[in-house]
Amino acid sequence: MPKASPTPPTDKTDPVSYEAALKELETLVADMEAGQLPLAQLLIGYQRGAELLTYCRAQLDAVEQQIKVLDNGALKPWTPT
Repeated sequence: MPKASPTPPTDKTDPVSYEAALKELETLVADMEAGQLPLAQLLIGYQRGAELLTYCRAQLDAVEQQIKVLDNGALKPWTPT
């Protein structure tokens, strides 16, 4: 019988930050890749992962839009100084 994850993916709230969402997503992927979750938890984990991915993409898009505003509407390539 597969072992349950020590942190079941049942939290449906938005993460407090991009970094928190990324960490939770990484944990979910690791748990899923380990192959130790029952099918029902895999489905819940997949759904939560999709939500976290959507959240992270939205955060990155918002930052990109702010950068465009700061650069007068043109997204410029980043070059280290």
